[in-house]
Parts: sequence; C-alpha cells; structure tokens
Amino acid sequence: MNADRSVGAQPTASARTRFAPASPARRALLRAGLTGAAALGATAALGTAPASATPTSRRRPGTPEEALRELAAGNRRWRTFRQQHPNESPAVRQSLTSGQHPFALVLGCIDSRVPPELVFDQGLGDLMTVRSAGEVLDEAVLGSVAYGVLELDIPLVLVLGHQSCGAVKAAVAADQSGEQLPAHIQYIADRIAPNIDRTKEGDARVDSTIDANVRAVRAALAAEPDLAAKVSSGELAIVGARYELTTQHVHPVT
Repeated sequence: MNADRSVGAQPTASARTRFAPASPARRALLRAGLTGAAALGATAALGTAPASATPTSRRRPGTPEEALRELAAGNRRWRTFRQQHPNESPAVRQSLTSGQHPFALVLGCIDSRVPPELVFDQGLGDLMTVRSAGEVLDEAVLGSVAYGVLELDIPLVLVLGHQSCGAVKAAVAADQSGEQLPAHIQYIADRIAPNIDRTKEGDARVDSTIDANVRAVRAALAAEPDLAAKVSSGELAIVGARYELTTQHVHPVT
C-alpha cells in the first residue's frame, strides 16, 4: 500500500475560527482524568503473547502526514500477515502508567471485524479509538474526538467506515420498508438516513451509502470550529477512509 494512497489526502476546512487553548489548570485536570496510573494490559489476542514488540524509543508521528504514513505502513503489515504487534512489552506498559501520547484518533464502527489497533498494527498508547455504530456522531462521540485533538494534541482524525456495515444496511432497509427499528437502533438509522444514496439499488445502494456516510461524518467534524481552526493551521488533518473485509485494505474515501 503506497502511503500517499492508502489513507487519503488532507482536506481543507473553510472555517477560520482561531483556537483558544485551554488554561494550564484545566488541561492538567483533563489529562489526569484519562492518563492516571491505571495499567493498560490489553493485547491483540487475549492470552496470547505478542509476536514482537518495538522499542520504547520509537518516535511518535508528530504531523498529519507522518501519522498517515504510519497508519498506511501498519495496514500494509496487517494485510500481508507481517504484523509486529508493537508496544506491548512490559517496559511500554510501565511507561504508559504516567501518561499517553497517541498519534492518531480513529473514529470507527463498533463492528467486531474492524478493530483499529489490529487493522493498523498499532499497540498500546498509539491510537485513541472512538467507536459507534455507523460512525454516528452524538455529543459523547464529539466530546471524545475533541478531547483527543484539543487536550492530547493528536494530529490526525481518521473516520473509518467499512465494507458490509450492518448499521448502514439496517438504515437502508428501514428507509425502504418504512418500518421502525427496535429501541435505540432507530436513532442510529435516523442519523445515517440523510446519507443514503437513493440513485442506486440493492447492494450497490448500501455500498455507496457507506462511503457517503463517511464523507458526511468527516465533514461534520471538520465543521466544528475548534477542530477547523487546527486544520487551518496545519496541525490537524481529518480524513475519511474505508476498510475492505475481503482484502483487509484501508483506502481513502474522498
């Protein structure tokens, strides 16, 4: 996977609102809330030792371009079965008890087949992940994304859709039948519905809507004033991408 085609080009936000940094006390309080001394022990497969671990001195990508290249390289390792399972060593786990410095935030679907840490072959402390069915935005999701960007200085937000998304399928089916979905699932469908591509039929409608939904979520994030200011200054990129279950390839949704 070529790095310049694997995840996507940086979009440009139209908003020009200047970003007002949080006060030192507020930033310290927020950081303390999520980066306390809780041990982070999850691995890619429970009960399985990692195949390898990269050194603790691996440099964190600091720009949107570097972050995109790292995700592209990780996805290439994943889909060619050359995973490194980085940053799972005891030393890394211990170092993360004092803080975190993730280089990208992935907003993805809850689908069990698309875990971002595996898809991009990243380890503990590398990615901040936010997941909701169909990548649907609400205040909790928006707040989580804003935390990663504004408080942890993450330079890349990746909106990750995927092939055969069940949430999109449900939204398209409900739109066609007019039937109400159970409980809170209708909330998800209602937010995907404006992005349904009614120019297509059958599976093609679902497939096209998956991409349209990614574009809409990316655009909504890019329109948030604080995030838009970071994009305008070059500190942040917000991009859309899609994971193919059949090939395990992540590619841009432009």
